Amino acid sequence: MKVITESTLRTAFKHGVPDQYFVDAEVLITPSARQYLRDKNVALIVGQETKEGDHAQKDEQNGESAYRETEATDTKISPRYVSYYSGGVFEKKPEHMTQIYGHQLVYKDNPRIILRGKLDTFQSGVLGFQIAADRKGEKKLTEDLEDVLKYARDILRAEVLNEALKPKEVIGLSEDRLRAMSHDPKHHFGVGHLWPHYEMGEIIIGLNALRAQVREVEIAAVTAFRKEDHMERLDIITALNRLSSCIYIMMCKYAAGLYC
Repeated sequence: MKVITESTLRTAFKHGVPDQYFVDAEVLITPSARQYLRDKNVALIVGQETKEGDHAQKDEQNGESAYRETEATDTKISPRYVSYYSGGVFEKKPEHMTQIYGHQLVYKDNPRIILRGKLDTFQSGVLGFQIAADRKGEKKLTEDLEDVLKYARDILRAEVLNEALKPKEVIGLSEDRLRAMSHDPKHHFGVGHLWPHYEMGEIIIGLNALRAQVREVEIAAVTAFRKEDHMERLDIITALNRLSSCIYIMMCKYAAGLYC
């Protein structure tokens, strides 16, 4: 039988105290743990259902305070948000927390949330650069940037929905072709590896800024998915690596005059 102690609760509430705390009916809660919940004004919800408005009833047993929750009746508690860490529930979303999956809340510095934020920043950068490219009449480049944007959104969707990311072509190239072409631009585009310089102009320098942003997203993904003995979501990490290769290829194509 699982036992909830005061120490258990202190650890669970280390970063924030919820309004309610859910436990299964078969879980044993020590008297000191119950008192701790009372002191913190946390409502204890036992089992799957509890009559709304019921309160724990106090008994005196052997000189210690114990609590007995009223049995579940006909009204289901439907909290709006649940702590990803402790299982505690919130009627209102705290400002320092956000949703990671469904109604589960995490702190905004959670590695997965940081990753999503960097993906969002990258998409904003692509959109801004698309405007600049379109104003310069770079139609083909603008179309390729749209492909990059869609791919970034596919990556974000796969992470948020916890779905597998299916391999797909970007700017008409498979993942294998992206890797090969970015490693040998001289063979494929007639230009050597680029060392960005301001004299290369606004387009190439703008693309290089996007490439650097993707690298930051990739690092955030490694941080979010690294476990002690393995790496999760290699599909996303691989996709981000190929996305940076894609943008580098776009730089080489522009330098070679292939967007004219």
